Amino acid sequence: MGLLEGKVAIVTGAGSGVGRGIARRFSREGASVIINDIDGPAAELCADQIRSEWGGMAHPILADVSDQAAVQRLMAETEATFGGVDIIVNNAYRSSAYVRFEDKSLEELQQVLDVNLKGTWLMMREALPYLRRRDGGRVINFYSIDADAGAWLRSDYIASKAAIQALTRAVAIEWARYNILVNCVAPVAKGAGFHQMVDQIPDFETAAAEMNPSGRVGDPEEDIAPVAVFLASDMAKYVTGETIHVDGGLHITRYRSEPAVLPTQDTAFRPGAA
Repeated sequence: MGLLEGKVAIVTGAGSGVGRGIARRFSREGASVIINDIDGPAAELCADQIRSEWGGMAHPILADVSDQAAVQRLMAETEATFGGVDIIVNNAYRSSAYVRFEDKSLEELQQVLDVNLKGTWLMMREALPYLRRRDGGRVINFYSIDADAGAWLRSDYIASKAAIQALTRAVAIEWARYNILVNCVAPVAKGAGFHQMVDQIPDFETAAAEMNPSGRVGDPEEDIAPVAVFLASDMAKYVTGETIHVDGGLHITRYRSEPAVLPTQDTAFRPGAA
């Protein structure tokens, strides 16, 4: 039996990157997994691979985590499909153009906050009655080393991540009475955003590996997901309100993020949503 045998997990943003790695690893540990994403074909593909590669229980659900009605539908469909909800992994995120603070628009800020902070908030709020019906549960949120480093050109994104960390600690205290444990993971991995930067920025992959004390960037399924499994399992039944950096030691040394040339709106790196 796996560490998550009999559990039901919802992983948001699971069509690619870190979310996909966690969904796959959870399934390998025996969980039934909801593959949530706004990219329907990506969610379908991830679920199909889990079912075909080792016969895992996986079901794709298209839903925008910033939409309360969509989140409510996600919870109801999960219970109808697998009989309940035990684990919530709030991996879905949005970033914005990499430009100076003074060049960021209010519209971009709102989009980032809607997915990252509001989406995490809604997933937790709407999951509560389902988790309580299972006599407890696990919530895993996502923080970022960028907030520790004060990363250039990411002010809106790191503000949302700092808020998520604070929210995690606050809700962990309140929900301890329900036996619901709430923690954060702060990964550095070859996720969706990493691959976008590799495609658009020359030598980014080499530079990212060289600045890491471990000399490499983590693999979502082999390096990041096992820590999520730990937090979702009975091994972590006395851990709540914690932030675990899974980054090869990069949070110790940090990194310098100031670009050699400050980008304009025309030259900015523009990541997609994840």
